[in-house]
Amino acid sequence: MGIESVLSEHRTFHPDQSFVSRANVSGMVAYEKLCTAANKNYEEFWANLARELIVWKKPFTKTLNDSNAPFYKWFEDGELNVSYNCLDKHLSSQPNKIAIIFEADNGDINNVTYKELYEKVCQFANGLKTFNLNLGDRVVIYLPMGIEAVVAMLACARIGLTHSVVFGGFSAKSIQERIKDAQAKLVITADVQFRGGKILPLKAAVDEAFILGGCESVVGNVVLKKSNDAIELKNKEVWWHELIKNQSKDCDPIYVNAEHPLFLLYTSGSTGTPKGVQHSSAGYLLHAMNTMRWTFDIKGDDIYWCTADVGWITGHTYVAYGPLAMGATQLIYEGIPTFPHGGRFWQMIEKHHVSIFYTAPTAIRSLIKASESNKESNPDTYDLSSLRLLGSVGEPINPEAWMWYYEKIGHHQCPIVDTFWQTETGGHVITPLPGATPLVPGSCTLPFPGIDAAIVDEAGHEVPWGTGGLLVIKKPWPSMIRTIWGDPERYKKSYYPEELGGKVYLAGDGAIRDKTTGYFTIMGRIDDVLSVSGHRLGTMEIESSLVSNPLVAEAAVVGKPHEIKGESIVAYVVLKGKRPEGDEAKAIVNQLRDWVGKEIGPIAKPEDIRFGDNLPKTRSGKIMRRLLRSLAKGEEITSDISTLDNPSILEQLKKTIQ
Repeated sequence: MGIESVLSEHRTFHPDQSFVSRANVSGMVAYEKLCTAANKNYEEFWANLARELIVWKKPFTKTLNDSNAPFYKWFEDGELNVSYNCLDKHLSSQPNKIAIIFEADNGDINNVTYKELYEKVCQFANGLKTFNLNLGDRVVIYLPMGIEAVVAMLACARIGLTHSVVFGGFSAKSIQERIKDAQAKLVITADVQFRGGKILPLKAAVDEAFILGGCESVVGNVVLKKSNDAIELKNKEVWWHELIKNQSKDCDPIYVNAEHPLFLLYTSGSTGTPKGVQHSSAGYLLHAMNTMRWTFDIKGDDIYWCTADVGWITGHTYVAYGPLAMGATQLIYEGIPTFPHGGRFWQMIEKHHVSIFYTAPTAIRSLIKASESNKESNPDTYDLSSLRLLGSVGEPINPEAWMWYYEKIGHHQCPIVDTFWQTETGGHVITPLPGATPLVPGSCTLPFPGIDAAIVDEAGHEVPWGTGGLLVIKKPWPSMIRTIWGDPERYKKSYYPEELGGKVYLAGDGAIRDKTTGYFTIMGRIDDVLSVSGHRLGTMEIESSLVSNPLVAEAAVVGKPHEIKGESIVAYVVLKGKRPEGDEAKAIVNQLRDWVGKEIGPIAKPEDIRFGDNLPKTRSGKIMRRLLRSLAKGEEITSDISTLDNPSILEQLKKTIQ
């Protein structure tokens, strides 16, 4: 692919010695020792971790079965229950420890201990049994963020049902597609959800999904009551509170095979039907626990907060399963980062004494912009001294956003774990370990111990450090995707293409390794690598350049077809100040084009720069780049935009500054 390295970031931040001395992985020597152990005897490395961290009902004797590659199996003759590993095992040692601190959109707080969470899960699991479901039947969960969402997931795991969580911002069509593809037997939803001071319907979207058809597999619908509105339930529908009434607070776990599908999580590509990513029980749980231990350096007294919704993989691994399996206390929040003001996150960190904070670059960049609007939104207003570790997830973080996060939120004291991973990987695959890895802004640094990551060309040959290429993982690992539900051929074609030999996992991202340190920098999806006059440019590097300008809060870059150059660069920019118009806008366009030319080179200058008050984002804060590509091409947007938090932004971003 031949992307040349144009990111010239060399600022390095070493972990503080006091952090290193207490860290679960202490110093680079300890990190290298783990990597050496994995390289020396790969299967034994993972087997030892699985025996150490997981409580097995029936211990495994086989570690890896690669006889039908790329359909790998791990610990396949072992038996366990994931819910038991998250709840029951803590009951004798810490029944009264707070498991979840829940803060509602309106600020109400509700805490549950491990014993109380166990009882809630058991009651709900007993309620689910009344539907006469069979082992492995699929259950679609469409709930707002909260304790009940976690309860629903763990209750499914407790009795061997395979859940498929659908993010609460998704449309009726998205729900219908997932029910139909998974042939789900049950739907668990709520009447409404509260976000940013608004009441948003959920059950109405499920009702509409049923009308769209293809949902004949569903035998029941459980509805959580969140509002005071009177709603009549139809046949096959039951209120959550009615379902659990008189149910026992104990429920024996059903032990399943290590490879039993714990969940399906659908990822929607820009084209084609959503892919049901299938994850196992044991291998997935193992990596969730071990990354909590090594990446987040989790300790017994931490208050941990991952801001992700359970509708995404981050909310599965680092809200529902990882923290609870490690016995942590975590904060769960129902709302959005900017309601009722842009300081909500910082206020909550102060209030709950959060020590580990994990959020997305899109949230960070929007909060940088908000911090300049009023005192309430400025992080300097709050006491953030409880923080000891920060994390970033979801996309590469621009170096300047990284620096703001490090200086303004971490006060130069908190390592930042910039974690690279995917729905398909189950957990972190490239990430700093905070007590070991020297940090470089914008780089996810080095592979997690046991992950054999590399960068190759289109023929599968490794490229020299300093040369861009395709990111791959050369060996299987326990938390990897097992297949695409109902479509094994698509699984092979998408992730194990024959062009690369059929046994190497293709991440779908372009990446580059630093010539000196070997640190990885993700350049964006392969689709996001532009070819401008024969030069290969990662959209991420142009975005990083724009965001490093003092005027810019956020930027997204896409390509559009160009008769001469092949592709031209279109940049959508959110400024820290007001959205400019007229001559002021033209002047800033010229200034930003010159800035990019100086930072990267003339070839990277955007041909078209457009300004907006924000970028089009889902309610979880993810930028919808496919819409930006359509706008760049001048296409009418006819696709479903019901997941957008701010559809009015699209009109602003249509306007080209002449």
